[in-house]
Amino acid sequence: MILALLRRDLGQFFPFTGSGAALPVVFFVAVAMLFPFAVGPDANLMLKTGGGVVWIAALLAAILPLEKLVARDIALGFFDQLRLRGVTEEAMMAVRLVAHWLSFGPPLLLATFPAAALLKIEGETFDILLLGLLAGTPGLAAIGLMIAALTASLRAGAALSGLLLIPLALPILIFGAGALARQDPASLGFVGAISLGLVAIAPFAAGAAIRATREQ
Repeated sequence: MILALLRRDLGQFFPFTGSGAALPVVFFVAVAMLFPFAVGPDANLMLKTGGGVVWIAALLAAILPLEKLVARDIALGFFDQLRLRGVTEEAMMAVRLVAHWLSFGPPLLLATFPAAALLKIEGETFDILLLGLLAGTPGLAAIGLMIAALTASLRAGAALSGLLLIPLALPILIFGAGALARQDPASLGFVGAISLGLVAIAPFAAGAAIRATREQ
């Protein structure tokens, strides 16, 4: 059941198979393409600021899929059917988190290569950037899942999701961009720790939100 659910979720969310699922990656690359035109061809300036721009682009791209992350399945009664079959909300949300990250994180990491080339990010700076995104994107996915579950039943849930995700994701952004600014790979440990904590909490928080929506 769990594997079947994971395959179903991956088919729904994975880029170029799910509806609109490629939009975060396209948005991410578009930001990297437009930034050099905004600041000019100064390679030193792009090297100093490009890493932060990539992190901001990753954060904003994480907002895009939230509207369809759980709201559609709640409306269709999909989670209710799974509950009748003995699947707990926490298990549903754990699988949804894995599927969401697989559809969002790895494509974003691959898109970092052309984005870094456009922003003249290379060498150790690129390594720190890539490791930071690898550590931080699971946390962004976890925050997105919790917020999507909490706001799914609200009329203005899509707009509220973006407003909630940005401040909650700031610790990941601060430590991730800070590691680039200081050229300090040790700071990535904080990114990984925060991300791991969010991943551990997300299935329980999102599962509780799904139950609360059912009881309304």
